[in-house]
Amino acid sequence: MKTWHEIRGFPLAVRLLLVNQLGVNTGFYLLIPYLATHLGDDLGMSAAVVGIVLGVRNLSQQGLFLIGGSAADRLGARGVIIAGCAIRTVGFALFALGDGLPVLLAASVLSGVAGALFNPAVRTYLAQEAGERKAEAFALFNVFATTGALIGPVLGSALLLVDFRASALTAAGIFALLTVAQALVLPARRVPPAGSSVTADWREVAGNRSFLAFALAMVGMFTLENQLYLLLPAAARQATGWDGAAGLVLLVGTITGVAFQLRITRALQGRGSRGRWIATGLVLMGLAFVPPMLVAGADTPPDGAQDATLRALPVLAGALLLHLGVMTAQPFVMELIPGFGRQALTGTYFGVFYAVSGIAAAVGNAAVGWAMDTGRQGGDGPAALLPWVCCVAAGLASAAAVTWLHRNGTLPRKQPAPEVVTA
Repeated sequence: MKTWHEIRGFPLAVRLLLVNQLGVNTGFYLLIPYLATHLGDDLGMSAAVVGIVLGVRNLSQQGLFLIGGSAADRLGARGVIIAGCAIRTVGFALFALGDGLPVLLAASVLSGVAGALFNPAVRTYLAQEAGERKAEAFALFNVFATTGALIGPVLGSALLLVDFRASALTAAGIFALLTVAQALVLPARRVPPAGSSVTADWREVAGNRSFLAFALAMVGMFTLENQLYLLLPAAARQATGWDGAAGLVLLVGTITGVAFQLRITRALQGRGSRGRWIATGLVLMGLAFVPPMLVAGADTPPDGAQDATLRALPVLAGALLLHLGVMTAQPFVMELIPGFGRQALTGTYFGVFYAVSGIAAAVGNAAVGWAMDTGRQGGDGPAALLPWVCCVAAGLASAAAVTWLHRNGTLPRKQPAPEVVTA
């Protein structure tokens, strides 16, 4: 209950952005995880065509984060958030109304462009409105995002009992409601005129070696966080022989996040530097992949419910450690980003950071997927440990990189004061 009390202490705009992220993740995860099955099984498309449709959505989003960030800086984060949610409403509605490849490709492009717009814009607006309480605001943002990522698949599974179109229309409806709420509630802020061109802004960010080094150092965080949807669910299913075990991986994180995220952030922010806690979180994320090694490569099915439970415990312990690592590091990462440059370029910095993270997640997932395939081919021998060893190494390497940047004085020490101007 203390968490909900703290939420009321933030301005109305911040509270709406938190609810907005809950809705964004709920709408996204009730549709996208089931899209491939719909395209392949319901519409009879080949695996290659399914890959194209999904790839276009991902490319549209990851490739345009920089545009979304610059738009937030120059046009105002509020308008970009509203536009992004409105565009995703149209994109998800097209998934429900169209079966032809041109319509589906258009839907994928629109939904990807929407994410490229509102993801950096929401974080820019949150950083501006939260003032000195950025870390706490991003901690709560993490809670709402994780909760939406859990609610979405559950709601999507229920709606699929009707059909896929019911899921798509529900997701579109959620984004439509968010669009209206933001237009009515988010305060309009006057955006000072830019004193340079967009390309000059990009050159300024690209020339910030400290920021680029930090973004590259955080590659491990996004790679490992994505294993909540790839490696750990696969391990839970393999260990227990139960498909529903994959949902427990996210459930552990949601419960832990709601109960402890804000407490962890508040306890740490006054006890040491942000760089120290980011590195600590990355170490926890890397070590999270050690317990599941105990059941990695188990080819024999569990002998009853008790054996399945015992096999699930190391995987769930790993999921808990991974969530704790994310909860430790991520709010301070988000708080740190605006401090690398001018406040007028906050959106651009977030855009570049998320472009780098998107590429890292894609490459990291591909590498972990390759390691999983290699491990399966090796049976229950040492090769089965390969994906887990890779993840441990990724977490520790990122932690070492952040520690080095911190000790060299590369990370910003103070956050710029907010400059909020009422229209």
